[in-house]
Amino acid sequence: AELRERGVRLFREHRGDYASDNAAYKAIAPKLGCSPDSLRVWCQQAERDAGQRGGLTSGEKDRIKELEREVRELRQVNEILKKASAYFAAAELDRPFRK
Repeated sequence: AELRERGVRLFREHRGDYASDNAAYKAIAPKLGCSPDSLRVWCQQAERDAGQRGGLTSGEKDRIKELEREVRELRQVNEILKKASAYFAAAELDRPFRK
């Protein structure tokens, strides 16, 4: 996280020193020990988080992942309950009828 923050800060501070954003990414990334593409992704996400660019913020992405995980877990529980219900229904049908 610190590396990302540092990269975004350096990009913002020195962006004007270069002819294009791509040139800035290519010049700054080696100083951080990351790829220009990684730096670009970090900077674009920082802009989304700040409301300066369209798209999902980091918080929204995290919430979606959390909800997807919850849906997966609930589907598994639902399958288990369906199987248990079918098992007990079949067992009930096999019992002799009492008045």
